[in-house]
Order: sequence, then structure tokens, then C-alpha cells
Amino acid sequence: MRTSHNPALTRSPAFAGEGLRAADPLEESFFGPSASSRDTGRMTVDDVVTRTGLLLAIAIATGGITWALGLGGLALPAALIGLVLALVIIFKQVTNPGVIMAYAAIEGVFLGGVSQLFNDRYPGIVVQAVLGTAVVTSVMLGLYKSGRIRVTPRFTKVVVGATIGFFVLIMVNLVAGFFVDGGLGLREGPLGIAVGLFAIGLASLNLVLDFDMVEKAARQGVPTRFGWFAAFGIMVTLVWLYVEMLRLLSILRD
Repeated sequence: MRTSHNPALTRSPAFAGEGLRAADPLEESFFGPSASSRDTGRMTVDDVVTRTGLLLAIAIATGGITWALGLGGLALPAALIGLVLALVIIFKQVTNPGVIMAYAAIEGVFLGGVSQLFNDRYPGIVVQAVLGTAVVTSVMLGLYKSGRIRVTPRFTKVVVGATIGFFVLIMVNLVAGFFVDGGLGLREGPLGIAVGLFAIGLASLNLVLDFDMVEKAARQGVPTRFGWFAAFGIMVTLVWLYVEMLRLLSILRD
């Protein structure tokens, strides 16, 4: 199995293709292709879908509370706490549902705060960003399932390389912002629009890699607990996609 781009899935031996075993034909004949993880003890795609939905529901709930109480100022501390917790989950390869749901709750506070700040300045932008994220996710899933986008080794290398390069560039821009107003100017004007479109496209392709890795891992029969790990990885990509949507729409509104 090819290594995933997603740091959460990459760090896990299960999703990196280590220690996986092919499905037992005898078990398949007994349980059938629709066997659940309760029957086999293996992760299924349905497991990941359900758990991803639960994590998103938690994030939406805490985000809604943050917005309703006007706690937009919590966005930055929530982002820092969420980053630390995400790194712990990734490097410790945590599959504990409680820890991962706690991450979703904290990430919801961050998203709720950021969304409120953006919406106060650009009324209606959050609805547009949510719809845009949902549409892009649905389109990429459709293209992947239909075979229009095939995840080949070359495709994976290009997307992974572009993702690493993008985040290095963004970090350089962030550091430059401490010395020059606007940094390198990557988040404003025509260049900001181009960078925003590129980032959204890159996040979309990362989603395809996530879909492919989860599907392959399910076929390889990884333990069911890794369904939480996979859901966490997908949520990280979705959060990135949503934030990039907000950024691009804010530049266009300006």
C-alpha cells in the first residue's frame, strides 16, 4: 500500500501498509462483503464515514456555541491547543475515540471563532464557505468513485510534494509578516486569489488521497480502531479546505 500524504495516516503503521493482512476468503464467504466491523474486527469504509460524521457534528456543535456566545477571541488559543493535540494524536498514533473527539470539540471552537470573525466583516461568507466546501468534497468523492481520478504513485508524489512546498511557502509568508505588513503578499489582491485557488485545489486532491487510503486500508483489513484515526485525518483535510474557502471568499469580497 502506498503511504498517505496525511500525517495522521502516514504515522500509523496500519495506514502506511505495515502489518496489514489480506482478507481471509473463508471469513468473506461466511460474513459476506457487507460484513460490519463488529463481525470481523476490521475497519470498514462505513466505520470511517460514521466516525467522520460524528467528529464533524461535534465540531459544528462547539463551533455554534462559540459563535452564539460571541467568543471569537477564543479562535487563536483553540487553534494552538488543537495543533498541540493534533501532533500528539499523530505522533503517538492515538486511536482513542475520546481523545479524537476532544480534538474535534477544540477544533470546533477554533472554527466557530474564525467563522464569527469573518462573518462579522463579510456577512454571509460562512454560508458560502460551507456550501463551497460541501460541493468540492462531493465532487471530488464523485470523481474518485467514478474512476475519473485515479490515485497512481506519480499522482501521490506530485500531490504530496506540492502540499509540502505549499506549507513551507505559507510558513515563510507568516514569518515575513512579522517584519513586513502582509508578508509576501500571498493572501491579498490578485496573487492572493491565485494562491487561494491553488490551495483549494490542493486540499481537494488531498481529499482524494484520503479517500483512496481509507478504501485500501479497509480492503487490507486494518483493525477497526483505526477508523477513528482515519476519520481524524479526513477532518484535518476538511478543516483546511474550509479555512481556505473563507480566505478566498474574503479576498474576493474585498
